[in-house]
Amino acid sequence: MTHRVVITHWVHPGVIRLLEQSCEVIPNTTRETLPREEILRRAQDAHAIMVFMPDTIDDDFLAACPNLKIVAASLKGYDNFDVESCTRRGIWFTIVSDLLTIPTAELAVGLLIGLARRMLDGDRFIRTGEFRGWRPRLYGTGLAGRCLGMVGMGAVGQAIAKRLLGFDAALLYTDPLSLPRHEEEALKLSHVPLDVLLALSDFVLLSVPLTPDARHLINEKALAKMKPGSFLINVGRGSVVDEQAVAFALQSGHLAGYAADVFEFEDWVRKDRPPTIPLSLLEMTGATFLTPHLGSAVEDVRREIALEAARSILQAFAGTKPEGAINRL
Repeated sequence: MTHRVVITHWVHPGVIRLLEQSCEVIPNTTRETLPREEILRRAQDAHAIMVFMPDTIDDDFLAACPNLKIVAASLKGYDNFDVESCTRRGIWFTIVSDLLTIPTAELAVGLLIGLARRMLDGDRFIRTGEFRGWRPRLYGTGLAGRCLGMVGMGAVGQAIAKRLLGFDAALLYTDPLSLPRHEEEALKLSHVPLDVLLALSDFVLLSVPLTPDARHLINEKALAKMKPGSFLINVGRGSVVDEQAVAFALQSGHLAGYAADVFEFEDWVRKDRPPTIPLSLLEMTGATFLTPHLGSAVEDVRREIALEAARSILQAFAGTKPEGAINRL
């Protein structure tokens, strides 16, 4: 029997070639997200499906695809996938846990510096054609001597902390689980409660997954506790932040800037998710630095992420537990 594999989003040709050696592959050759109905049409007879961040796999989807042996996710966060339903139906569910960490941490530092130093404002000014050489304008904020607070100290949080060590800043973090003392010392980190971190930090960086407790963790009340003139950077999940509250804090001047690579409308697991990024946030061009979910958008990294998902599919077809499996069958 030839196994049929559906790939819901564009991947590098080498990923398709690897699978085509032993499988029939139905790829998405566009750079767009297919409608759910089209994905279901393609997957109804499939034995495996490779999914990506915009996809949602629920029990109804799985019921319509009775031959599925594995759902291989080319991502790390999986709140929009029904893993329990996969397990009940005897379907492996795999993720790629490590490859996204460093690129996301690098982007977080880039957003932090770009926002603090008003680099986008400078770029826009240059393009007006009005630049005539140095003038005393566009003064921003440096990192040396500042207090940087990290909310979430998982793999991404630790990778961010490592990259901030050279900036001569005080580093705070909050997380339900404290790091071992020797790891805190190596990263020059101090563990504090969230309220303390918000009150002391000049910059707050978010790298937490979307859980029920984390939804709108940074809301109007939390923003009010932040130091006036501080900055907020989000590379975790969009719904960890109340974007409307952030827009209001920017408009009032209490928050000096907001940078984000993730947005509430992307969190498909939320039935009440907003349809778009709030216009009030988009209009704050001088105080926002927004990127289109570029956390893992590094050429060789994205190729390897999809290759790892493909290897998980082949392992499942070979009758072995895929290395990236997070469920037990």
